[in-house]
Order: sequence, then C-alpha cells, then structure tokens
Amino acid sequence: MTSERQEKLERVLHKRQSALTVVLENIEDPRNISAVMRSCDAVGIQDVYVINDRPVRERNWGFKSGRSAEKWVSLHYFDSVAACVQELRQHYRQILTTRLSEDAVSVYQVDFTIPTALVFGNERKGVSDEMSALADGNIIIPMAGMLQSLNISVACAVCIYEAYRQKQLAGHYDSPGLPEMRREELWKEWKAWSADENGLRTHQ
Repeated sequence: MTSERQEKLERVLHKRQSALTVVLENIEDPRNISAVMRSCDAVGIQDVYVINDRPVRERNWGFKSGRSAEKWVSLHYFDSVAACVQELRQHYRQILTTRLSEDAVSVYQVDFTIPTALVFGNERKGVSDEMSALADGNIIIPMAGMLQSLNISVACAVCIYEAYRQKQLAGHYDSPGLPEMRREELWKEWKAWSADENGLRTHQ
C-alpha cells in the first residue's frame, strides 16, 4: 500500500461517525441500496441497517453506482422491525422515519447533533406502520413541486447531508467518531481491501 493510500484511509477512518446511521426497511431495488451506501460513505456513516421481513432476491449490491462503497460501509441485517429497533435503541437517542404525516417536521428542523437513526421505507409503500409506531417522530423534505416524494436514494442523500452540515458545524468531524477498538477492526479490514485492490491492478 502506498503512503498516499494509507494517509487517505487514516483520514477517512478518522471522520467516521458512530452517532448517525441509516435504516432501510424492505427496499426492493438493490440499486437503491447501493446508491444509499455510496452517500453514507461520503458523509462518514459507517453503519447501515437493512430490515427485510419479506422474501428477497439474493443480496448482491454489486451495481456500478455503489460497488466501491460496499467495501467501506458495514451492513447489519435484520428480519424484523422490532429486533432492529431494539438494537438501534442501544446506540441512538432518536429514531426518525421519513414519512408523510400530519405530525411530520422538516428535516431542516431536526437536531442531528444528537445520535440519530434515519429510517427510509419501501419504494412503493414507504415506512411501515410498525416502524412508525416505534420511532420517535416523522420527518419530511420540503418540496415546491407537484410531486410529494423523491427516489429513496435521493431523499437519503438530502437528509444525511443536512446532518453532515450540522455535525461539521458542531465539530463532530474534528476528532475520531468511532471507538478506538472499532477503528482498529476497520483499519485491518480496509488494509486487506486495499491489498486486494492492489493485487487486482497488478495482474490486469
């Protein structure tokens, strides 16, 4: 591994955040998951939770839009909403769903400086009633057009970049956002990925 590559890995790992995550509930199109992973990597989100309580196709996120992000973002799979929420409660102070409702507030009114889990639902049906009932609130993205929804990957990017903006202003990226032991584990994984990539380039 080159010194430049090592410096980049160290810099990225330093900015990884443990106090912000994305939860994907019953997403049908793997390309949407790939695109979300890419956006999460871009803002320093390390952990993404995937809930699927329905029969699904083989888990293969190897689409062009997100194939590199798959190496750097940790996916956690759950087959029930309740089990996932139970896990989320151990790490995040607020769980917010992206759902149109009378009590929904603008994403720009949310305080993302506290540990937050953002839930995005199925492309057609949205977040489930079960998840909404277990969450702490609903948020929406203000829109001025005729349509009232965005593609899930676009909606995710809008929300997490607002979180990124707030967390930057609060100085959350100035010091390591992950516990030391977790950083060490990821460092070993990332070095292995980098070694594999270098080997592939050498033999191409």
